Amino acid sequence: MRNDWINVPADYSDVMRRAMESLFKTFENLSEGTFIVDADARVVWINKRYAARFGFSDPTDAIGLDCEAVIPNSLMREVVATGKPILLDVLETDREPLVVTRLPLKDDQGATVGAIGFALFDEMKALTPLFAHYSRVQQELIATRQSLAQARRAKYTFASFVGTSPASLEVKRQARRAALVDSPVLLLGETGTGKELLAHAIHGASTRAAKPLVTVNVAAIPDTLLEVEFFGAAPGAYTGAERKGRVGKFELADGGTLFLDEIGDMPLPLQGKLLRVLQDKEFEPLGSNRIVRADVRIIAATSADLPALVAAGRFRADLFYRLNVLTIHAPPLRERLGDIEALAYAILEDLSGEARTGRIRQFVLHDDALRLLTACAWPGNVRELRNTLERALMLSDSEHIDARALAPFIDSKPAALPARAEKAQAEAAVPYAQAMNDFERRFLADALRASGGRVVEAAQRIGIGRATMYKKIAALGIEV
Repeated sequence: MRNDWINVPADYSDVMRRAMESLFKTFENLSEGTFIVDADARVVWINKRYAARFGFSDPTDAIGLDCEAVIPNSLMREVVATGKPILLDVLETDREPLVVTRLPLKDDQGATVGAIGFALFDEMKALTPLFAHYSRVQQELIATRQSLAQARRAKYTFASFVGTSPASLEVKRQARRAALVDSPVLLLGETGTGKELLAHAIHGASTRAAKPLVTVNVAAIPDTLLEVEFFGAAPGAYTGAERKGRVGKFELADGGTLFLDEIGDMPLPLQGKLLRVLQDKEFEPLGSNRIVRADVRIIAATSADLPALVAAGRFRADLFYRLNVLTIHAPPLRERLGDIEALAYAILEDLSGEARTGRIRQFVLHDDALRLLTACAWPGNVRELRNTLERALMLSDSEHIDARALAPFIDSKPAALPARAEKAQAEAAVPYAQAMNDFERRFLADALRASGGRVVEAAQRIGIGRATMYKKIAALGIEV
């Protein structure tokens, strides 16, 4: 904005002139050399100290020469040609390098008529503290990036899912197949069955293994913060984001995998936004007009009964179908009792390494201890098994673990199917695939009735394609 001064001091021009002269003299006195060229990059002035450095005992001998003839490697011609300054540079000479600043000189019309250069330091050691600080900051930045990259890599492989029972082998077979494709994966199973381990293993064996694996535990984050956690926020979008804003997990996981643990706890409003991101592969951070593209593979996990949540209206059916492309059921420990021994020894080996007692402890489980372990229901699954063994080890003075050492920490109830499963078994329970088909048939039929039998409208209502809707109608035998 232009200032119109009414009462300009009479000596204003004189003050400006003296300021320029004073600034020039200060630089000339404090720097190691001063150098001025004209519009053709010929020397018009050089101070005595600088001239002597380049072999001119009399500075006037350099006047009229090309700048390169006086100072080899000079970039003053570039400054004159471009009209742009080179504020800080290192000039290599036959002696020590010089730290220099070069500025264009312009007339009242803005045309470049020459350039002036100052050699600020004749010894690089004067800048050693600055270079040391810069180097230290760079090293810290590199170390931080490496640490973050390591934290976002897969921590487990398929070998980490211990077990050779038919149920375990089938789960690992399905998970390995899931690693070969890029579709969403839905991991279902009770708490402590290894869903997170499978998510890491699938990512680590996929083509995205070199990219980040970012985890969000939906149940552990307040509903009010989940949107920011997923999509980030622009500076000033909320209190605490005034300066830098926040990068969301989708942006952090770009090119890699986003693992959504306990997705059954996600609030309904956010489910719609998540579905839109999965469909469009783009989003806007909170409080921003910036469109962010996100190439992210989704692995979701939950211990909840998602079909029941859909039926109750607590989980969007369209999001469920979007996630339910590859479904893997992590079996509870009571269905893979043959893996107990291998799991127990793997856990004992891990706990021995964590103890850091200064010596390697080789724990042995007696036969009666193994019989006791395989006779339990383990409602907490592998997590409960680990907790039991850890407590027993803490109070045991021996490396030999028998049933007496374990008994105080184990529920005396024998392994059995839960009451709900017993009832279902007694009633000749419907297979899972058939139950899912029945649910899908009812859901699509309801959508068609709500749309007056119009297939296209029904497909739009539930968020699936028209062709997919027709295929499902034919496959499920739904009357239109």
